[in-house]
Amino acid sequence: MIKRWLHKQVHAQVSIAPLVTFRFLFGLIMFISITRFYLKGWIEAQYINPDLHFKYFGFYWIPDLSSMGYYVMFGLIALSSLGIAFGALYRISTVVFFLAFTYMELVDATYYLNHYYFVSLVGLILIFLPAHRQHSIDALSGLTKRVSKVSAATISLLKFQLGLVYFLAGVAKLNADWLLEAMPLAIWLPAQAHLPIIGELMTFKATAFAFSWAGAAYDLAIPFVLLSARLRWGGYAAVIAFHLMTWSFFQIGMFPFIMIGATLIFFSSDFHLKMQSHFGLKQGAFNAVENRIPVFALNILTVFFAFQVLFPFRYLMYSGNPYWTEQGFRFGWRVMLIEKAGYAQFKVSDEGGNELWVDNSDFLTAVQEKMLSTQPDLMLQYADHLKTHYEAQGVSNATVKADVHVTFNGRPSQPFIDPTVDLAELDDNWGEKAWILPLALERG
Repeated sequence: MIKRWLHKQVHAQVSIAPLVTFRFLFGLIMFISITRFYLKGWIEAQYINPDLHFKYFGFYWIPDLSSMGYYVMFGLIALSSLGIAFGALYRISTVVFFLAFTYMELVDATYYLNHYYFVSLVGLILIFLPAHRQHSIDALSGLTKRVSKVSAATISLLKFQLGLVYFLAGVAKLNADWLLEAMPLAIWLPAQAHLPIIGELMTFKATAFAFSWAGAAYDLAIPFVLLSARLRWGGYAAVIAFHLMTWSFFQIGMFPFIMIGATLIFFSSDFHLKMQSHFGLKQGAFNAVENRIPVFALNILTVFFAFQVLFPFRYLMYSGNPYWTEQGFRFGWRVMLIEKAGYAQFKVSDEGGNELWVDNSDFLTAVQEKMLSTQPDLMLQYADHLKTHYEAQGVSNATVKADVHVTFNGRPSQPFIDPTVDLAELDDNWGEKAWILPLALERG
């Protein structure tokens, strides 16, 4: 029975309509997001103004660009987003979008967000999907043959990607701080006390517990609810309510709207056909069918998704609380699970014992300094930068040590790293960062 169901999800021929809706909404929302990024001046603030860009481990080779280069790159993302939305030079648009967006994501780890990772993954998947084979400029101009049906796998891939994001976000919430302490919502929700009607409720610890448990249940259950035709409309109402609430409370940009639009992929072909017909987009008399996805492509996709399932659990390789050490933290769909703040002072010494305490604002923006103070891999890169800088200024055999204190999910501020370790002599790698001090469990 399961084998028959899987075969249907992969090899059955289904309407292309859900892909068309997904293509248009994803491209349009990304265009709005990039335009918003430009209008708020974030290109200059995040990419042009900083003297130093922190890279991800394994991607230190990613080059920085000139000021004009960053604007060109964002222009390419905006244009390719429109190309995706309207199916114009679709294959080129998807490749350009994926490469340009992912490049900008990798330029500086300071601005890591789970939804940037999600957008890159969807951009990569779209390259291989025939989402432009109907109701597109390519189809109207004859650049591609119009089809009415595609392999079910093309839609199942997007469903699985979305379901994986939700489910793994739910698994990440199954930790003691979230479930037993309602952290960090117990810190964040009282800040919403000014809201009309519900504001006072936000001040109660019971509200934080209710939101924490409901959030975990929502993430774990919603993929399966959306797969059920009987429960789908109720589930989608929950999707809208959940994402609009988080957007209203926490101002997390366009991600809620991306998820609200993308989740429509779970609806039936009839739903999408009716919606497109409402906007004057008819199915047409043709009944051409897209060829099935080759077996080798399915094998590649299997490896792709297996990686996504396993990679978030790499934190099990390390000792300690991953939310404290942040080893194996990124790319694991750990969405809004921590409230951390740190204070980091770096000391540069020469071989004669002379010491200099660094003013971080001489090298970093305020946002970079904030993120650096809680993320150990960024500290290593910063220490290396300081060593290079001060040795160029004549400091002989510079060592770089740091005094870092961090508060985490309501706990008192405590030392984060070993202050006796020369950070400039350490290399980032997959190994345990033994110089990160263990987390004290008491709370204030």
